[in-house]
Amino acid sequence: MKELPKVELHLHLEGAAPPAFVRGMAAEKREDISGIFDDRGAYHYKDFWDFLKVYEAATSVLRTPDDYRRLTLAVLEESAAAGVVYSECFLSPDFCGGRDVAAWKDYLAAIRDAADQAERSMGITLRGIITCIRHFGPDKARETAICAAETAGDWVVGFGIAGDEKVLAPKDFLWSFDCAREAGLRITAHAGEWQGPQGIRDTLAALNPERLGHGVRAIEDLALVDELAERGTVLEVCPGSNVALGLYPNFRAHPINELDRRGVKVTVSTDDPPFFHSTMVREYEELHRAFDWDEGQFAKIAKASLDAAFCDADTKARIAKKLEA
Repeated sequence: MKELPKVELHLHLEGAAPPAFVRGMAAEKREDISGIFDDRGAYHYKDFWDFLKVYEAATSVLRTPDDYRRLTLAVLEESAAAGVVYSECFLSPDFCGGRDVAAWKDYLAAIRDAADQAERSMGITLRGIITCIRHFGPDKARETAICAAETAGDWVVGFGIAGDEKVLAPKDFLWSFDCAREAGLRITAHAGEWQGPQGIRDTLAALNPERLGHGVRAIEDLALVDELAERGTVLEVCPGSNVALGLYPNFRAHPINELDRRGVKVTVSTDDPPFFHSTMVREYEELHRAFDWDEGQFAKIAKASLDAAFCDADTKARIAKKLEA
């Protein structure tokens, strides 16, 4: 599984920070965030909403562009070791410069510098999707969208929304998504994780995304499953995340196989891998054990992921050669 070339579309940069990296950053800044770790040094949380608090506490020690340069290198080293050749990660100006455009550009330059270094030394290509935080509210989302629009281009390729699905409605963020779309950014949105099928329908109606982060609870409404298949909406599925957070009891109970069987375009990602004790290798191994997915199925998933990637055609052609190899 490690040797199979992989494409990952749903990865939160801060959420991929190894615990040891965060502890090191906290020590450098003389900050005590020991309460977010368990006795073994792993991240510790009770449920999804506690996870959001732990995530933000871990992110609080990342305060400078150089911190994010180092973080990006650490994350890409983990991804490359798992066989990932192309990755799209979610970046939030909320955490990178407080949504100030000038400060955000400094953070982005540091992240891009690290990505370029990783591509040269590790062979992994990274692109960014700017993400507003739903529970921070529409006004802050507008500021995030402006940051995204000001830096849209060959590297910042998408715009999305993450955070607590049970707060506010997708339509409340329409201005931000219109702003991003006018800047040429492709659209994804978290939905169908902590709200059921209606949350997905509301997201499709208000934001018209090409991709959905998670989207797995569509399985509770087979008419919606058929609609997703007909629309060609791509699901950024993170099985290990869903199992770790208690959405499903185990991989065998996860709906990814049934969604795929019913014609929905599914991809595989890790979401926030160290929080969920996962890697892309583990995701593949568990899917093989649960559904007997073989090399041919994983090649199909990788191709579908690359087809759904937001990068330009030249980048896709270059990554396609790696998948074929």
